[in-house]
Amino acid sequence: MLNRRNFLTAAVGVAAAGGLAACAKEDGSPSGSSSSGGGKKLTLGFAQVGSESGWRTANSESVKSAAKEAGFNLKFSDAQQKPENQISAIRSYIAQGVDVIAFSPVVVKGWDVVLREAKAKNIPVVLTDRSIETSDDSLYVTLVGSDFTDEGRRAARILERVLQEAGHKGPVKIAQLEGTTGAAPAIERAKGFKEVMDAEHKDDWKIVVSQTGDFTRAGGKQTMAAFLQSNPDIDVLFAHNDDMGIGAIQAIEAAGKKPGKDILIVTVDGVKDGFVAMSEGKINAIVECNPLLGPQLMEVVQKVHDGEKVERWIKTEESDFMQDQAKEALPNRKY
Repeated sequence: MLNRRNFLTAAVGVAAAGGLAACAKEDGSPSGSSSSGGGKKLTLGFAQVGSESGWRTANSESVKSAAKEAGFNLKFSDAQQKPENQISAIRSYIAQGVDVIAFSPVVVKGWDVVLREAKAKNIPVVLTDRSIETSDDSLYVTLVGSDFTDEGRRAARILERVLQEAGHKGPVKIAQLEGTTGAAPAIERAKGFKEVMDAEHKDDWKIVVSQTGDFTRAGGKQTMAAFLQSNPDIDVLFAHNDDMGIGAIQAIEAAGKKPGKDILIVTVDGVKDGFVAMSEGKINAIVECNPLLGPQLMEVVQKVHDGEKVERWIKTEESDFMQDQAKEALPNRKY
């Protein structure tokens, strides 16, 4: 079996040539029946961003199943991509006296007040997936998540290879579909991509238009349609996640262009539908962001609850997520 890095390399090379085949409603019900150490169940309050993408769905499922496996009492809320809903959920968890709070923040700013409330009640907070900007680093214990800046760098590196495989010559006009405005992955993926672009492609690459698609397919479609109205000669699309890229494909086709050929497409995540689009030659390359943070998060939550010292940033562990998604999308391909 190919490891995930080699698999990604193989996928990019083939996809760039023309196709693979050719990162608030509260549910307070208990999750799990056993208890760590045989005592009282650890109660975890988890405030999720929403259900805006295939990645987020996989992330939520991973958290729920891992909490059940760990024997935790999980209180789960869906913020529907609204920070105010997450703040309300966190306050609810504080009032309920949960043992640990974990959340994936919708945006990076605006959390100090509610996190001070948690600290005042001696409830530790663990960030997962996304980071925050705070005036007091003691308001959370650790972050379990990916390096989004490096994902942006990797997207730029992969684009170099995609352009080479496609035989593109001359200047490159790039459209960027950003994630939710103010969200850590949107900020950091854009930063990493631009870092490589400015250092090595200052004279030939240019981002001609960049706007949020809110990490959703509908947002990607709508924003891409606007891009094509103002910049019909775009060469490349860099989408901050697969779902926006898939939405953009619909807009590109509606404009009479061929995604993956007339406009080369690089996305981030690695979900099943992304690989389906890649197999059809509509997405040229995908950078992985592993959503299966559940088991790692539960280990950290237990350590935090037990008072053990943990690192400030615990990077996401490698998994077979991307390869498994490709297998599901393309069951007849040999791996």
